[in-house]
Amino acid sequence: MRVHAFHRLYQERLQQSTKPFLARGSKISRCSFCQVAQQYCLCDFQPNIETQVAVILLVSDNEVFKPSNTGRLIADTVKETYVYQWHRTQPDPHLLSLLSDPKFFPVVVFPAQTDQDKQRQLTTVAENRGTRKPLLIFIDGSWREAKRIFRKSPYLAALPLLSIEPEKVSSYLMRKASKDQYLATAEVASLVLSLCEEQQASETLQLWFEAFKESYLFGKTQNLLHIKGERPALQHWQDYSSSTLLGSQCP
Repeated sequence: MRVHAFHRLYQERLQQSTKPFLARGSKISRCSFCQVAQQYCLCDFQPNIETQVAVILLVSDNEVFKPSNTGRLIADTVKETYVYQWHRTQPDPHLLSLLSDPKFFPVVVFPAQTDQDKQRQLTTVAENRGTRKPLLIFIDGSWREAKRIFRKSPYLAALPLLSIEPEKVSSYLMRKASKDQYLATAEVASLVLSLCEEQQASETLQLWFEAFKESYLFGKTQNLLHIKGERPALQHWQDYSSSTLLGSQCP
């Protein structure tokens, strides 16, 4: 298993915390990396692919502790993922350095809501990036938290905006959003990776998300598949992963 930036932030926050984060499902014994119940741990199945994009995750204050968080699945998939705890008045200097690095083409992924937002909006990333590597910036939190982070982060205000307007409602059942059309962070990232012509990464993240969702729910519910020990979404991911790996080794 590859330990990445989201895992490291989680461990740092645990060390700094003065009291436990008691969210729904906190009594379940979970893997500290994939956050599903120990008996359904997914760490051995973590994706191992290469991409031509980088990602920044700006994480809201409590999001890093939520076992239902899907931002970590992006870091599982895109190896060059940087994760920062959001601070309104003291942004991480390394974050600001990344945003100004000339090798990157930073793009904020967020729904365009105002006329000013729409003036920054891109239709594609490929036509605008030139020779620079896309640096996709995802805000990881509840919709209310994400809106606050987006509006209260001046270092994001001048960056181009990629607005995702999904045609289907979210399939994310673990944590119901206030509006059905709001996708989980990993679902949004899968759509964006496809727009960036990273089809393998997009498919990988979508299947990995489904495997995570299945395993997470199995840890908190009893159903027929659970009783039989069947995990069809995980099997689908394993089949895809094996065929993709074999395909990449062909001359």
